[in-house]
Amino acid sequence: MLFKTIKNTTSSIAVLAICIMSITILALSFEEHEKLYFEFVKGDLDALSENMSSDLIPLLAVQPDVFELTTMLLRLDKYENVKFAAIYDKNWQSLQSYHGKSSSIQHPITTFQLETFKKKVSGVYSANSELIAVKLIGDKRLPLGFLLIIHDPMGPLSKSKLSLLKQVLPLTLTLLVIIIVLLFWIQGRLFYPLISLSRLTQKIRRTNDYSLKINIRGKQEVASLSQDLNLMMETINQETKKNKEYTNMLMNQQKAMERLANFDALTGLPNRQFFMETLRIELAKAQRTQKNLVLMYFDLDGFKGVNDSLGHDTGDQLLIEVSKRAKEFFRDGDIISRLGGDEFLILLHNEPNDFLLFQIAERLVNGLAIPFEINSWEVQVSVSVGIAKAFDANFNLSEFVSNADVAMYRSKMAGRDTHTVFVPEMMEDNKRRLLISNSISHAIKNNEFMLFYQPKVSSEEVIVGYEALIRWNSDELGMVSPVEFIPIAEQSGKIQMITKWVLERLCMDIGKIQDSVNPDIIISVNLSAQDIKNKAQISYVKELFTQYDVDPTAIEFEVTESAYLENFDMANDFFTEMKQLGSSIALDDFGTGYSSLSYLTQLQLNTLKIDKQFVDNILISKSSTLITKTIIEMAKQLNLKICAEGVETREQFDFLVAHGCHQLQGYLFSKPISLEQILSDNLRN
Repeated sequence: MLFKTIKNTTSSIAVLAICIMSITILALSFEEHEKLYFEFVKGDLDALSENMSSDLIPLLAVQPDVFELTTMLLRLDKYENVKFAAIYDKNWQSLQSYHGKSSSIQHPITTFQLETFKKKVSGVYSANSELIAVKLIGDKRLPLGFLLIIHDPMGPLSKSKLSLLKQVLPLTLTLLVIIIVLLFWIQGRLFYPLISLSRLTQKIRRTNDYSLKINIRGKQEVASLSQDLNLMMETINQETKKNKEYTNMLMNQQKAMERLANFDALTGLPNRQFFMETLRIELAKAQRTQKNLVLMYFDLDGFKGVNDSLGHDTGDQLLIEVSKRAKEFFRDGDIISRLGGDEFLILLHNEPNDFLLFQIAERLVNGLAIPFEINSWEVQVSVSVGIAKAFDANFNLSEFVSNADVAMYRSKMAGRDTHTVFVPEMMEDNKRRLLISNSISHAIKNNEFMLFYQPKVSSEEVIVGYEALIRWNSDELGMVSPVEFIPIAEQSGKIQMITKWVLERLCMDIGKIQDSVNPDIIISVNLSAQDIKNKAQISYVKELFTQYDVDPTAIEFEVTESAYLENFDMANDFFTEMKQLGSSIALDDFGTGYSSLSYLTQLQLNTLKIDKQFVDNILISKSSTLITKTIIEMAKQLNLKICAEGVETREQFDFLVAHGCHQLQGYLFSKPISLEQILSDNLRN
């Protein structure tokens, strides 16, 4: 904590340095004092010993008198620090000795020390913290004896040091305190701008106000730092403003992206992701309380035709208007979402009873059947509605939605523009559809499919062609009608597998049929919307023609009106390639889809087929009869061949021939027959 700040660190270091310096000076002073003291004592001892040696000359010149020698040595009593003194004759034999007051032993001089002193000349020496004076009594040439004095300087020195310390220490401490106070004052002045900077930064951190300015003062370095910080703060303030603007923009974008993630961009309704998560949560709550939930699933009937005939902009506007109008038919708390395309899901809250549920569904069906005014167009669509309950799905999310989907599909099969409540028995139909879908690959592999051929006759009832029709005799399912398995194959993406099988089988059979019936016979084969969208199918057809040596002119490709118009550009590209090979093109089910004369003039056609529903009502319904006559007349004007399918009565035959129909096909002439029967019938003929 002491060294946490620069101020405390520098102050502590400075105080420590001053203290060390003061102690050092004090120590040096004491050392110098000690030297001076020793020199003084040494000089004093030298003078004392010199005087005493001079005074001893008369006493040793004659026979030494012990009393006089003792009296001489007693002169040392006034010197408290003399520990020992002795008078020796010239042979260093002790004549008399003296023990001072500070001496603690009676014989401080050993023989070894005495031998050492004998070797020294007269003078004062230092040994073992003691001063030893050795003086010659008499002349060097005629020595009379020696004087030895041992002096202890340490005691007086300690007293002198203590006295000096008492005198110096108060002054030293006073000066030290003054210096430290002055030092802190100077540091306070020097560091005050930095402290101000620190306080300002703390304030900025608390307030996030980067517009605050620093008062520039202090030494050059601090003033320069303050100026740089002001410039930095100004830059940060500007960047902060930019960042705030950018953050606000990002937050707005985030809100927009969250809305895009959870809501449909076109209709503004909750999207699939949001609805499914909400449904999952509601199902969990309902399961805990054993409360039922009701889910409604609907899509628009004929929406594809609106897109194709009026454009996608009109189709999008239709979806917007449908979503707005649909909201009017539901209660507060009901959640309506757009699942995708023209499909919608509605979660009905509080489990309406069967009567209320029927009323809601009826309002939806009848309300959306009212035409919409869009871009000056009157657009009319219908809805197929499926209704499911959570109890029937055991509160399983995917099964719940699937049940509603199955019920909606049942509404479509019932003629559309209606609503159906899911019942468990419907799952049996759904299971059969799944079984059929899963069995198609097995059927192709095990040759369960068969090709039958229905004759086409001229007005003279001569066979001029056949239509290849597929049949399925399944080992597991028995006979499966094309009406049942073809739509399933299209929905499951397996129709192209079937088409390839049909095309190859036809190429294998056509030579036999031509040899048996007529070399100029033409056999038509049906293509789905998926087939004409697949460019690889063109190469496959060419390879088959080459492999089986098939004359392309003997093959006619049939496609329904709706499949052609829903994929107009790709269909034109496909059939252009086929016509270049020499094959002909027939438009099937004409008049039942999105018939448009403008489209008809752009199609790559050779033959126009009148649908069975018009043929059935010839001479029965005036409108059907008129439509049939109109189609035939229009085809004549466009130089197209006319083929009527589903001819079952002689009256229908006569009417069609009378109005110029070129080819006829139906049970009146023959039902679809196998290749073997064709060959055997012609063999008998």
